[in-house]
Amino acid sequence: MSTTASDPLAALGSLPGVPDAVDSVRKAVDRVYGHRVMRRRSNEVTAEAALRGSRGSAALAGADWSLEEVRRRTDFSGEDEARTVGAALRLTAEAGQLLSIWRQSPLRVLARLHLVAAGGATPDDAVGRPRLAGEIVDEPLIEAPLPGAQEVAGRLEGLSRLIIAGGSAPALVTAAVVHGELLALRPFVSHNGLVARTAERIVLIGSGLDPKSICPAEVGHAEQGRAAYVAAFEGYTAGTPEGMAAWITHCGRSIELGVRESTAVCEALQRGAA
Repeated sequence: MSTTASDPLAALGSLPGVPDAVDSVRKAVDRVYGHRVMRRRSNEVTAEAALRGSRGSAALAGADWSLEEVRRRTDFSGEDEARTVGAALRLTAEAGQLLSIWRQSPLRVLARLHLVAAGGATPDDAVGRPRLAGEIVDEPLIEAPLPGAQEVAGRLEGLSRLIIAGGSAPALVTAAVVHGELLALRPFVSHNGLVARTAERIVLIGSGLDPKSICPAEVGHAEQGRAAYVAAFEGYTAGTPEGMAAWITHCGRSIELGVRESTAVCEALQRGAA
């Protein structure tokens, strides 16, 4: 984050194209929440959104399994892809349990998310803490320059202060910045992409935009493709107004695609086909 305004997240909300993205996301979310199925079967929609969001996040981390395979599988130990899918499922299940802590101590939540994601696959002394100088980061997909450990610590503290302070920024903007900053920092030795996308989910739920967690942005990130995801993220790391706006609008489109997915689930439930 390169802006130095007194409310930097709110300032990002005024970048060209961002207000339109915010409005479009809000309208899309309102439409799916107004679906008649949501009045009596919202828990089923939430469960399905969690499954599909987990699949999408895992796909971006290199485990691009079909939804049917994720649904069928019960053992996620063994090969790397299975462990990645298992980590994504665990993180999604954990996200809703951490909202109250997130508002008070985001860094505690991030540590918990890494612990959950690692699931014993990362050496114990590296789990749940920011990486130290010289430690190697295992992160597929993101190849941006890796900030040093001291910079990571400082920027994490800055991000934490922004979250705790709150502000007037739209949920989309805050979620996109949290997601982008964690991808840029890669604060842990592993599972940073999965943790970043889960943190985005937590912001969307906790902000009240998506309180029932039925709009899985991870679905949209995966649907737009890994190349588009990386290209948009490069806009974030560039720190220019145009780059930041491109990343935020990309995240907005991802939420809208997640809404489309859950709308299809609602329609299937209404027909009795799911």
